[in-house]
Amino acid sequence: MTGRPAMPYILMYHSVDRRDSDPLLVTVSPRRFAGQMDWLRRRGLRGVAVRELLIAEASGQAGRMVGLTFDDGYADFAAEAVPVLLRHGFTATVFAVAGLLGGHNAWDREGPRKALMTAADLRRVAGAGMEVASHSVHHVSLTDASDAELEMELKESRAVLEEVLDREIAGFAYPYGHAGVREVDAVRSAGYSYACAVRPSEFSGRHALARTYAGDRDGPLRLRAKRLRHGLRWGWNR
Repeated sequence: MTGRPAMPYILMYHSVDRRDSDPLLVTVSPRRFAGQMDWLRRRGLRGVAVRELLIAEASGQAGRMVGLTFDDGYADFAAEAVPVLLRHGFTATVFAVAGLLGGHNAWDREGPRKALMTAADLRRVAGAGMEVASHSVHHVSLTDASDAELEMELKESRAVLEEVLDREIAGFAYPYGHAGVREVDAVRSAGYSYACAVRPSEFSGRHALARTYAGDRDGPLRLRAKRLRHGLRWGWNR
């Protein structure tokens, strides 16, 4: 894999909730999620927030760490995911849509309505050791935004979250995973220390970290296969 950037292993979740209707496949049941975290622990792996993972990577200490991310900032992160994470001694990064705190996922026209965390919820999960990071102001595709809109989505979302939490916001996740060279450069210029994308691309690196989708169908065999696939793709075997 010469010439390719190092890429830590990061799982991408959205919602942990009961699954009545999930056409967009963004929901993992609480039972399945608990089983997935149990699998990590039994394998000697530790789930951590992305910021912690990258710090450990820089010092060569991340060999048994797995990044855990939750896009959109759903209320069920606080209610369902955090208790499981704390039980295992894990942390995670939740990417919040700063302009919709306390609202719902208005951008998902085809999926069921899901409540988003309030400012108080964000303070509570941050106090429990979770990393809160930005997922823009309005959850729009940044590749469709004008230069001015792009700057606003990046800078205002960070400012809102820093005011809510009274701490630095280090990370960003691209809504829908949409990112090109303009968006990656803008995130870097806005002062974020890292950003998460979805799929590998020519822009993969610290400001476009590829992630592995985690879904409700992912039992032990699929989790193992996904981790092995990541290792083969990025040239490491942990």
